[in-house]
Parts: sequence; C-alpha cells; structure tokens
Amino acid sequence: MRKITDKIEKEPGSTEKEAAWLCAIGIQAADGLRTSDYLWQISQKNINGKISIDEADEAIQGYYFERNAHDSGDPEREEADKVALNIVKILLKQQFDLSVAGLASLHRRIFNGVYEEAGLTRDTEVSKKEWVLGGDISTFLSPEALPGSLEECIAQERQYKYYNLTSDTIISHLSAFIAKLWHICPFEIGNTRFIAVLTILYLRHIGLSYEIDTFKNDSWYFHNALVRANYRNIDKNIDYEPIYLERFFRNLLLSEQWDLRNRYVHVRPAAEWSNQPKANNDTSTGQVQLKKDTRKVKEEGINTASGKEFIIKTKYPETDISVDFLPEIVEIGPAHEKSEGIQASSDDKILDNPNTLFLIVAIGEDFLSVRDIMARLHLKGRDNFLKLYLAPAVDGGLVSLLYPKSPRHPRQKYLLTQKGIDLLSGLGQEMRSRIERHLAHTGV
Repeated sequence: MRKITDKIEKEPGSTEKEAAWLCAIGIQAADGLRTSDYLWQISQKNINGKISIDEADEAIQGYYFERNAHDSGDPEREEADKVALNIVKILLKQQFDLSVAGLASLHRRIFNGVYEEAGLTRDTEVSKKEWVLGGDISTFLSPEALPGSLEECIAQERQYKYYNLTSDTIISHLSAFIAKLWHICPFEIGNTRFIAVLTILYLRHIGLSYEIDTFKNDSWYFHNALVRANYRNIDKNIDYEPIYLERFFRNLLLSEQWDLRNRYVHVRPAAEWSNQPKANNDTSTGQVQLKKDTRKVKEEGINTASGKEFIIKTKYPETDISVDFLPEIVEIGPAHEKSEGIQASSDDKILDNPNTLFLIVAIGEDFLSVRDIMARLHLKGRDNFLKLYLAPAVDGGLVSLLYPKSPRHPRQKYLLTQKGIDLLSGLGQEMRSRIERHLAHTGV
C-alpha cells in the first residue's frame, strides 16, 4: 500500500520561492501599487522554510482583518499584498491553459479574495489617463468586440509555430501577441498585472527561459511599453511604437541590457531621453568622500519654457571631480525680482513657490497617492502638505488627478500634466538627479 506521505508534493526550494516572491512583489508596480513591509517579512519566513505558503496566506488575511477592524487599513497596500501572495501561489504551481476559460481562471486566481469581479469578462468601456502619453487617454477594445477578438487572438497564437525562428522573429511576434491581448483587456481590473503573470506562464509553457529580474525591476516600464505599442495619434504625428516592448523582451529573453527607464518611453521625452541606450556594465560605482571644508556655494539657473525662473544655490566640491556626490541645496528662490506696479503672471506665482519644484521632482514619471508623495518628500503633516505643496501645483496646472471627477476617490493618485513634465524637463537631468538624491537622503 502506498504511504500517504508519498502523495505530498515536495515543497519548492528557497531559490524558486525567492524568485516567485520578488517577481510577484515587483509586478504590483505595473498598476502603480506597492506592497507593505509586513508582506516582505512574511515572504522571508516562507522563503526560509519557517512557514508554508498557506500559513503566509493566513498571516496576511489576519493582519488586514485586524487593521480593518480598527479602521487603520490601507486599501492599496492590502490589494497589493493579497494579489502578490496569489501570484506567488500561481508561479510556484506553474499551471497554464491558453484558452478563454483558462484566462478567466488565471484572472480569478490572481484577484481571488480581492475583487468580486475576478474572472468575469468585462461588459463596460475602459479608458485611462496615462503619464507616458503626456496625460492623454489610453483606450481599449469595446466590450461588444471583446469576445470575438479574444477568441481569434488565442486561436491564432495556438497555431503559431516557434520552431526554427530567429530570436528577433520570436521577440517581434511575442511582443505583438502580448500587446494585442493587453489592448483587448478581457477583464475590467488589474489588466497589466494579469498580462504580466500570463506572459511569465506562457513563456514557461512554450519552453522559453527568461530573466526574472526584468519583471521584478521593470514592471512599470512594461506597462508603459504596452501603452505605447497600442497608441496612435495622427494629429500629434505619433504612431504605434512596439520597439519599447520589444526591448523589454530582449532583456527578458536574451539578457540584453537595454536601459529600461520610463522617460525613454514618453511620447515627448526631453532631449537627453530621446535615444534609449543599452546599459554600460563597466561603469564604475565608486564614490569619493568630500572633505568637510572643500565645498563652495554655486548658483545655477533653471531653464524653463519661460526662461530662467529659479536660482538654486548648491554646495559643490572646490575641485572638478566627476563623482556622484550628495549635494547640499542651501537655497531655492526666484531668479528675478518683480518690478513694482507690474502684475506677476500666474506662472511666476507658481514658480515663486519652491515647494513646487520639490513636488514635481518627487512625482516624476509616476502617478502617486498623497501618502506616497509625502513619503518621498519626508513630510508628516498632511494638512500642510495639501496646502503648501499639492494645492498650488494642482491650481497651477502642473499636477492633475487620476480621477478628476471624483476628488475623494479611494484610489486617487496624482501625476504631472504636460506643463509639469515640461518644467521637470527644463531642470536638466543632472539637476533633477541631484535634487532626487537630496530628497532621498534629507527630505525637504
């Protein structure tokens, strides 16, 4: 008689579990979400074999039940944590079925316990404002055309033969298939995270190896690349651009080193972001310690569309050393005085507020909640942040709401308008980098 213990599946190894956790956590960025520190602690216990995946699930469920009972929950973190754990379960089992029913089952498993609509094909129109499009709208297939298009897309892919093809041909085809499936948008929620998990499982299914770090680190780029692959605006001289998605797949499948920073994907990138390079692995990361008394204050003007509007005073090393040092920004202020009797323009009033500069650098290419922006600025006073930072930037047309018709939307986020992007681009990459490091280390 066969022993019961013989039927127990072997627990995945720590390396496999670590890869699944890191990938699942990274994928949340595809929809602008981040997991909690608590989930990270739970993941480490599971990776090290201290708790099973089911015990990890119980811990997360109990954690948020307790927090919600005391009205201290965080809906976005809760969603990200629960979805990430669901994805870990899926990646460790490695089951996949390329069919309409199989896709519905996959979506249901990803969002199980999070959304009632999980696994249900959408019957409503879907559109979304996108940072990568300069605030323009990304649209998806109409619900009426969805069933037929989804079945056709799957049928064509099932018939495709990958044998004896070059890497370029495979990557071009995979990019087109994944971009088309994303544009069909079979489900109303979590479209990009669903497509990311499906991509991983499908690559395994057809026997292609991949570099898991690409999804772990660059899921937001994956989202933006999918947007660009499906966006066309003839009036703005913009056509479908699959090259960014193909570069993502080249890193994923060929271990190439394309620089997958999101500013390269923007429809109107600044000059320094117009040519996407491959990363140089030979670049030195060494740093030189600056002596205490060898810095001097230097004034620099910020060029914007309306001229030099700001002067930034920064402490620099006295000698010209090409190292990535942390600057000390000692003052930010208007670059010119307003003459008496002359009415200041609205743009002048916006730029006279140095908090605006910190805010747009903190938001950058992301779309963030109030909580996340405050964290990047190292601020704790919500009322002061809303009054002194966010409200002036929104009123000045530099920042917009993801849900403008619902200011109190529970998933409200903020992103730069085209005007805000232009101001950010006007800073220049070197100045932006220094301010970003300044915020990261010291706050405002």
